[in-house]
Amino acid sequence: MPPLEAWEKVLLDVDAYTDTVHGKVACTTCHAGVNDPDKVTAHTDLISDPSENPQDSCGTCHPNLIESQINSLHYTLQGYETVLATRSDSEDPETQAHIQEMMDNHCASCHTTCGQCHVSQPASVGGGFLDGHVFVERASMSRTCTACHGSRVGNEYLGKNEGYQGDVHFRQGRMVCADCHTAAEVHGEPPSCESCHPSSTPDEPMPGPTHRYDGVQTPRCESCHISAATGADGIEQHQVHGGQLSCQVCHSVAYKSCDSCHTLQTDGGVPYYETDASYMTFLIGLNPIKSYERPYDYVPLRHVPIARDVFDFYGDDLLANFDELPTWRYATPHNIQLQTPQNASCNACHGNAALFLTVDKVSSGEVNANRPVIVERVPPPIP
Repeated sequence: MPPLEAWEKVLLDVDAYTDTVHGKVACTTCHAGVNDPDKVTAHTDLISDPSENPQDSCGTCHPNLIESQINSLHYTLQGYETVLATRSDSEDPETQAHIQEMMDNHCASCHTTCGQCHVSQPASVGGGFLDGHVFVERASMSRTCTACHGSRVGNEYLGKNEGYQGDVHFRQGRMVCADCHTAAEVHGEPPSCESCHPSSTPDEPMPGPTHRYDGVQTPRCESCHISAATGADGIEQHQVHGGQLSCQVCHSVAYKSCDSCHTLQTDGGVPYYETDASYMTFLIGLNPIKSYERPYDYVPLRHVPIARDVFDFYGDDLLANFDELPTWRYATPHNIQLQTPQNASCNACHGNAALFLTVDKVSSGEVNANRPVIVERVPPPIP
């Protein structure tokens, strides 16, 4: 994503903006400040991003969206909280104080406001207006979604990893993120029981997710590819493996894994991080979050940038329960292909130990953490 010129970041397109619904609202209604020709006076108590407090800004006109936003992982960062609470001693106040300091310095910038999708680029990539302060209904794939989710998801989907073509949904369908990830999902609107079980239960909302693979699987491949999911498309592999393998096991190719993202500060107190390595992998493992919604026995696994000592700058042994979660995590690579090396034939996968996360591929210090996902016995070749 090319950087914006300074003027592009802050100057309104007055003609375009005032012609919109939002342009009919006085600036001070959202941004506070004082309606005065003197710049210093006008900026008194100015609120640069009113949507940091969405109830008092966006919520006055969009109360339904703000009501659900409290469940959005983009807003709550609950996924980070869940993982850190599991890996650390959640009952120790001193540990949690150090964890919170680290979160505030390194993770909080991923918190997303309404304005950082609909008016500006995310703050984590430098901000700046998308279109002269004109509100956009659908977030930009390149300047919003992959601006944050670029190094893994964006590069996979757009085919930016050398030697690997982009996802078929992008190459042939020109689909953007919002075509699968609906506004309801992104805004944290929880599914209701009746969405799957009509008339069986009251239409009460479900609690918000604790991480991105919590609860109902949305989006899901089967929603569009119904005949593949039911095996009604005549493809034998769908009939044999349906429900046992996640779709990505057969239809994704190599994707990026990362090691050890250490959080640090400069001598001047500026937070930064260092990642040990990133590399392309394709490894199938056991499903660590097997459930009614994700019943698969096997799924692709991605190594996430965690290690026992990544937060040592902030305190000793902050991840005392490190082994409670695998470092090779359930993955949904965004590089779907119809034909892949592993689905070329039965024995391209069966008996091919190189495709599976076996214990010899796990670093010695992480074996216990990854017991739930390590494949002990590779499926034998088909005679």
